[in-house]
Amino acid sequence: MPTQAVILAAGFGKRMRPLTEHCPKPLLEVDGRTMLDRIFDALVEADVRDVIVNTHYLAEQVEDCCRRRKDLNIRTSYETEILETGGGVKKVLQHIDKNPFYVLNGDVIWQDFPGHAPALQGLAGTWNPEKMDLLLMVYPREKLPEGSGLQGDYEIDDAGRLQHKIGGPYVFAGPRIVSPALFDNTPEGAFSFLDLFHKAQDAGRLYGFIHQGAWHHAGTPEDLAAINAIYRNPRKMAAT
Repeated sequence: MPTQAVILAAGFGKRMRPLTEHCPKPLLEVDGRTMLDRIFDALVEADVRDVIVNTHYLAEQVEDCCRRRKDLNIRTSYETEILETGGGVKKVLQHIDKNPFYVLNGDVIWQDFPGHAPALQGLAGTWNPEKMDLLLMVYPREKLPEGSGLQGDYEIDDAGRLQHKIGGPYVFAGPRIVSPALFDNTPEGAFSFLDLFHKAQDAGRLYGFIHQGAWHHAGTPEDLAAINAIYRNPRKMAAT
């Protein structure tokens, strides 16, 4: 079970404007609770205690949220210039031990359903360091609401190995487990985590875990309003 996590919370959330003009996207609320706090809750449930959150846009607000949590050991990593998703994680590797760790987007929203392993525990139970460098949580595209705008990213074989395919049956859902060794020979400064997806795939070491609960894409204010409507209606939540 990974005991450390990195949360990516430095972005500007431009597509979520005007909601993000004065509030960073991870601090927008779903059913009265910030998306970032919901991620923290899931990490506590998964027995993770050491967390690093990268910051840039409206960093003070994100740092204040982190300081309020007393159930996690949270370190923040301020970026004077955005290092993108890959560079932001590489910057904090000095604070990560040599074991695999979770990486999560600060704006990811998912629900765990009874009878299925919670998402992060499911990822951890699927992780196999003998054959994996990167394990992605994916979600069936057919379960997305009509008009989501997401076209699918991957197909998955019987062994769980992922292959990138535009329009594929699964979308990347955000949470992942990564081996620190995957960052070997990566550039300094800004680069995308997608480069690591391709690196792991080329080596045959990119795998997927299919989330069996619900997953919600919060790209726009309209998306967020729809998600809040689902959370306020237990029947809609159960049907998602």
